[in-house]
Amino acid sequence: MLRGRGVSPGVVSAPVVLLGEPLVEPDGAVTVGPADRAAEVSAIEWAAVAVADRLRRRTDAASGESRAILDASRLLASDPELVAEATALVQAKGRTAPRAVWEVGSAHARQLAALGGRMAERVADVLDVRDRIIAEILDVDLPGVPERDEPFVLVARDLAPADTAALDGGNCVALVTEDGGPTSHTAIIARSLGLPAVVAAAGATGIPADSVVLVDGDQGTIEVEPSAEVVEAARAASAVIAFDGCGALADGEVLPLLANVGGAADAETAAAARAEGVGLFRTEFCFLDRGDAPSVDEQVAAYRAVLGPFAGRRVVVRTLDAGSDKPLPFTDPQPEENPALGVRGLRLARRSPQLLDDQLRALAAAARQESAHVEVMAPMVATVAEARGFVERCRSAGLERVGVMIETPSAALLAAELFAVVDFVSIGTNDLVQYTMAADRLLGELGDLNDPWQPAVLRLIHAVGQAGRAAGKPVGVCGEAAGDPALAPVLVGCGVTSLSMSSRGLGRVAAALAAVTHEDCRRAAEAACSASGAEEARAAARRVLANPENPLY
Repeated sequence: MLRGRGVSPGVVSAPVVLLGEPLVEPDGAVTVGPADRAAEVSAIEWAAVAVADRLRRRTDAASGESRAILDASRLLASDPELVAEATALVQAKGRTAPRAVWEVGSAHARQLAALGGRMAERVADVLDVRDRIIAEILDVDLPGVPERDEPFVLVARDLAPADTAALDGGNCVALVTEDGGPTSHTAIIARSLGLPAVVAAAGATGIPADSVVLVDGDQGTIEVEPSAEVVEAARAASAVIAFDGCGALADGEVLPLLANVGGAADAETAAAARAEGVGLFRTEFCFLDRGDAPSVDEQVAAYRAVLGPFAGRRVVVRTLDAGSDKPLPFTDPQPEENPALGVRGLRLARRSPQLLDDQLRALAAAARQESAHVEVMAPMVATVAEARGFVERCRSAGLERVGVMIETPSAALLAAELFAVVDFVSIGTNDLVQYTMAADRLLGELGDLNDPWQPAVLRLIHAVGQAGRAAGKPVGVCGEAAGDPALAPVLVGCGVTSLSMSSRGLGRVAAALAAVTHEDCRRAAEAACSASGAEEARAAARRVLANPENPLY
């Protein structure tokens, strides 16, 4: 039995297929004479174009998170700086085309790794693009996701975004990686595709190929050569549960269950899954892959496509959450030593106030043209002054329901004061955990710290919930924690009034809540918050909620 971090729910059993080994480093001792250097330069240029075109085709066939992540890789392949630097190595030092690309790509990856934080998340992306260009130059197959006629579990050290997105429609039924974290590209795409996934599983690549494994994306375990009885029991416990469109507790208390969406395709999927609304509409898709900001009219059309499927229902829109690992050329990004703590989210308005004002105008226009109940919230808020300024800008644009995200410990501690100026808050648990525990959320080695069950995090959520109750205003959760059926009752007991998650998680969370009363939730939250560690918090909640009719406990 191997243990890691479950990042996408579900249980499957299938033979293991190991991801192919990476390309061999091109020989640095080989040099090219002056007469042949132009041909090497041409090879680099054409290979970069070919890789970018291939990634563009994959991007066009993808949707939602997969599309955005693939497009970011395509931009890397199209980066003129990479081609220019590799060309310079060929011309000045006689490097071969493959060796020049290898050196430049490796140098860029080292620079990102040195920056740390969320910029370091892009290292795998850069190395993937580097290897793709080299494979194109050498006219060889790039080791990646294999094709199989039978279902298989893909095991790897880590996966590049393009490889993960390429799993859509194939016979891969689960993912296991030794590296990565709960919000890595592998985790995000696995959830969007509905593939059970476990990351940060030490020793996973040592599992022999073709061994049958049982992957539990809920518990974060991989059992090698399980018995037929164990497989059957695990599958029965993880059976997909349809959502009837009404979240409620056993005592009849209504608890809206909403969906997280990143574009029109996600919105259609969420509406078909009977989500009661949208608790997190990520608007970044409008701004990526551009040299300048989208016009107000372009944004209006994009927002209407998401609002349309939710006529008469609540849609909470998060304004642009760029910066850090998602820099935009038209915001004049500057290198930052600690990008996760830098100019991101609402802080972009310090540099580009017109960018925020145009987005608010577009959202107001889209809301007028559709019948969804639009609410707007700002990411990365740390002070009451920031919240007050955001509310004023929203109201000036014609948006009435305005809130903020609770992602920083300071915002959680100031919740009572924030409620004096905003209409609602939504807790982004991914970042709240990262900042509270001072642990990079993508670093698998720190997965035990980067856990929403940490009592310090639960106590902050409880403080926000109590402030919301005192103010009589809603408190949502839209981070990955909202889709954890074991944690959902604890969040409700902390004072959370709605949960927003991937559409695929709605049924299981609804079933978990339907088995408990509000008093059960309150007692479970009290027990978990009083614990001394994450595992103790899980066990404490489990003891309170033990119920033979609820398989989660």
